Amino acid sequence: MDPTKLAGGRAVWEAAGFRVVHRADLLARRAYLAGDDERRAAELAELIADPEVGAIVCARGGYGLPRILDRLDPAAFRAARKPIVGYSDVTALLLWLRRRAGLVGFHGPMLERGSDVDPEAMRVLIAALAGETSAAGRLWSGTARAAGRGAGRLVGGNLALVAASLGTPWEIDTRGAILLVEDVNEPPYKIDRLLQQLRAAGKLAGLAGLGVGALTDCTDARHPEPSAEDVVVEVASALGIPLVTGLPFGHTSDNRAWPLGARATLDGDAGTLELLEAGVTSA
Repeated sequence: MDPTKLAGGRAVWEAAGFRVVHRADLLARRAYLAGDDERRAAELAELIADPEVGAIVCARGGYGLPRILDRLDPAAFRAARKPIVGYSDVTALLLWLRRRAGLVGFHGPMLERGSDVDPEAMRVLIAALAGETSAAGRLWSGTARAAGRGAGRLVGGNLALVAASLGTPWEIDTRGAILLVEDVNEPPYKIDRLLQQLRAAGKLAGLAGLGVGALTDCTDARHPEPSAEDVVVEVASALGIPLVTGLPFGHTSDNRAWPLGARATLDGDAGTLELLEAGVTSA
């Protein structure tokens, strides 16, 4: 984690009225990891156990999250019922939280952008964490790509991490769900490969709908066509389900938080996604 961005992100949350706490060794490094596995697992467990901590917002995506998930105690997370926020590689933790602890997590903004965070995305996240009534009924707009209307639980996250969950205890459950995916720096042929893996594993069968967020820098100079979005449209066209692309989430400044496991409606005619449930209740 870049210390300057950490300070900037912390300042944004403090300006919004929150007290921000973290371990002194948050900036630890071990090659491409934020310290060794024991340190990172202990850090998360301590935050879950700390009664003064109301929510956990990840500093940035964590390459090594799948390395520590089997060290975590689902019962402790379930008892604490604390919202966890993150995206990108944090998708692995959100999937684990849903499958192993039965809890909703939030695919949404982290501290990685420092003070350069979209104010509306931040407002949406805070409203969701506070259990405000506006968190349910919120309407997102994208581009209508396949007609129809479907309702179901929201599942998904970063496409590469969703595919990587196959065969694990936190494998994604897509039955009757609306699958939301995004990715970054994956050329179209890799997007195709990941979708074909999910298709072959039966994860695209029976979907209520497919929503696509930002596919940031998912290009290949050697093969400019088809685009990554074109690949998604081609794969989804065979499924006969509503498809909306260009939804505001993922590796983009307009990264709106959505609750993994909450119900929503995807309208492939209007090109919208409507949240039907909040991830946190105010009770």
